[in-house]
Amino acid sequence: MPSFDVVSEVDMQEVRNAVDQAARELGNRYDFKGTDSSIELTEDAIKMATSSEDRLIALRVLLEEKLVKRSVSLKSIDYGKVEEASGARVRQNAAIVAGISSDKARELNKFIKGLGLKGVQSQTQGDQLRVTGKKRDDLQGVIAELKGGDFGVPLQFNNFRD
Repeated sequence: MPSFDVVSEVDMQEVRNAVDQAARELGNRYDFKGTDSSIELTEDAIKMATSSEDRLIALRVLLEEKLVKRSVSLKSIDYGKVEEASGARVRQNAAIVAGISSDKARELNKFIKGLGLKGVQSQTQGDQLRVTGKKRDDLQGVIAELKGGDFGVPLQFNNFRD
């Protein structure tokens, strides 16, 4: 019986490269001179700090440009709220979201069942979704519909088996 897995993964090496590029450009750009801006990657988040909220927005744009160039989906970045820091500075954390949460998995299951394709079933397996069906064409239709929908997380399709 044909099947495939729906996963939501983030290539952390590409995120690390994008953050390094952004930090390097941060030191060279004229509009960031004297603002004491910083960007760094922790295990599961990106920490940004700068002198004003305007500079923080520019820093976010810079980071997003680097992530897009490296083919990292912006849906995998969840920005926290802007916090006031000591010394008239502002900071913001951007969490890196990987895996499909149980709520998203439930939403995806409901969406797949709502397609009304005969013999197509889906089940949650940890932080991924396994979709099985009788016909390969039905599964390819499910992939096309999932690509067309917006679920708030980046979706990848792997492990397609006949």
